[in-house]
Amino acid sequence: MREVLPQLLEWWERGESVGMGTVVATFRSAPRPPGASMLVGPSGEAVGSVSGGCVEGAVYELGQEVVGTGRAELKRYGISDDDAFEVGLTCGGILDVFVEKVDRETFPELGDIAADIEAGRPVAVATVVEHPDPEVLGARVVLRPDAVVAPLPRGFSQRMVDAIRDDALGLLANGRNETLTYGTDGERRGEGMRVFVWGFAPRPRMLVFGAIDFAAAVARVGDFLGYHVTVCDARPIFATHTRFPHADEVVNEWPHRYLEAERDAGRVDQRTVICVLTHDPKFDVPLLEVALRLPEVAYVGAMGSRRTHDDRTQRLLEAGVSEDELAGLRSPIGLDLGARTPEETAISVAAEIIAGRWGGSGSPWPPGRAGSTGSVMVVTPEECHDRPVGPERSSWRCDARLDGLRRARRRGADRGAPRDPEELAAFSCGERRGGH
Repeated sequence: MREVLPQLLEWWERGESVGMGTVVATFRSAPRPPGASMLVGPSGEAVGSVSGGCVEGAVYELGQEVVGTGRAELKRYGISDDDAFEVGLTCGGILDVFVEKVDRETFPELGDIAADIEAGRPVAVATVVEHPDPEVLGARVVLRPDAVVAPLPRGFSQRMVDAIRDDALGLLANGRNETLTYGTDGERRGEGMRVFVWGFAPRPRMLVFGAIDFAAAVARVGDFLGYHVTVCDARPIFATHTRFPHADEVVNEWPHRYLEAERDAGRVDQRTVICVLTHDPKFDVPLLEVALRLPEVAYVGAMGSRRTHDDRTQRLLEAGVSEDELAGLRSPIGLDLGARTPEETAISVAAEIIAGRWGGSGSPWPPGRAGSTGSVMVVTPEECHDRPVGPERSSWRCDARLDGLRRARRRGADRGAPRDPEELAAFSCGERRGGH
């Protein structure tokens, strides 16, 4: 919903009724992740996407119908359906799409939720997408980390709220969207009720230390991947917004002091990535002493040649950093792609961050699982029936690779498959520069 929220909020504030379809579960090679939404506007406008073009027509028609009847509906689209070819999802994927009517009456909490998202305050929205009681279908509860749910929302018992709250806040902490299954009254081991949870967490942070040309490229790719990017340098002449237009913040401060302050303020968490590009011991060593001792952080990488790395490692050991703490440092930073330019180096850093996030190896696809043609994986005819030719082929090949990566992840063939189109782009560019 995040990507269509501005338009949805505009219609909501005007008192208009909108049909909203949301992907709540995916199986196999579904092209969009849970949480992707499409709107059917009051004048017939279509905004957003649930499948990258495969089933939008069917969801559009259902959205119009739901606005008219006011009855929410959960619909499954996939190759196993009789109408799969008709709606265009012929590559083996399956989508569960929940379609509901949204207006001030059905979704009175939307304004407050939008304000939380805009302010960067974490908020989760749990919606009942399947239940034998039609009066409960579509009921929702809004959950915030330190807030009590009172009074109980329509359709919810205290037992339901208690069960959903614990699970939803866990998803929120990781910024994830997921469908959960319970008994009809919230029993954890039961079945009959499915609840979709949107976890609207603030964007994960990327902290880039060192105001150099490589930092500008890393900031740009970090912004592309959805990070809130901060560039920090102790030299005010270099740390300027003009030099780093893709950074959300540019901070003039000694790196280790800034990181200590952010840690103490609780603004560094398990999703934060730290890129140390200063390769100057007077900055690197005190900064890495702090970074490598953080209780929760997703990634710490430091730039420098192997000689610089060896010298830095010795200095850190002498400063009291343990071998176990040093094991958390990725240095030299980035995957070995043979990169030369700042932009190529930024791609290698992004690829290493993505691989670390999902447990990937960063290696090429093994022979027999997928063939490689430049930057794309060619799937088998059984996996995708229709291969366009001409101008449309380029976009199809990217979609086919994305489908294949997701399918491999679900089959356990490669836990490191990228999850989003932006991550796929980073890996694709990286493959083109590979070979060293």
